[in-house]
Amino acid sequence: MWRIGEVARMVGVSERTLRHYDKIGLLPPAATDQLTGYRWYGVAELSRLERIRGLQRLGLPLRRIVDLLDAPDPQLRQALVETVAALRDDIAARTATVAAAEDHLAGTTSVLPQVTRVGARRLRVRHVRVADPTELAALCRQQPPTVLLTWLRGRPGTGFRTAVTTDEPGERLDLPARTVVRAVVPPTTGVVRAGLDLFAWLPRHHFTVAGPTTEDHLVDGDGAAVTVLEIPVVAALAGERSRSVSRV
Repeated sequence: MWRIGEVARMVGVSERTLRHYDKIGLLPPAATDQLTGYRWYGVAELSRLERIRGLQRLGLPLRRIVDLLDAPDPQLRQALVETVAALRDDIAARTATVAAAEDHLAGTTSVLPQVTRVGARRLRVRHVRVADPTELAALCRQQPPTVLLTWLRGRPGTGFRTAVTTDEPGERLDLPARTVVRAVVPPTTGVVRAGLDLFAWLPRHHFTVAGPTTEDHLVDGDGAAVTVLEIPVVAALAGERSRSVSRV
């Protein structure tokens, strides 16, 4: 029989770890001295500890090992299949995070885009034909809209259409539930620059524009203003098939 410190040194774990295993019922000692509280371990406990450590190296968390340590092999194999799938999902998510961070470091984008799903919207709008992008800023200054919509796929040229929400009679515009790339634009950044940065960001992340960009002008109770840009997108491979529905 070995005391807890001896077992800890043999296996390469801490005494605290062995006490935790005992507490959760994973590895009780063979005996405990009632007077001193010393824990004693034998060959069976040593073998059980090695199996615990082996299952941990296979990626199983302790909460699963508690259930699987004495389980039949088919149950253990199924648990490992599920663990491998979860680990691969985690690797994919972390890889995407690294790519996003590297993309931000490599560029000079003024915003931090988020890909999210938004619900359907029903708007009452007034359509406006803009001959030059400068007219868009003038339109916003003259009549700040709750929502401004543009049908653009990149840097604006000459002659494009927009729409602004209105309280007066106008055309009803229904936007379906959709996946969007969103950016919150503070006044110090500027909507034009943020919009151009978003359009440049899309192809690098394999997205294609799939509808009108919405530009929500929000003001809180203290008068602080912010603009929220949302560009509906689809995966680039599906983009060409979706062009017909992008012109709402």
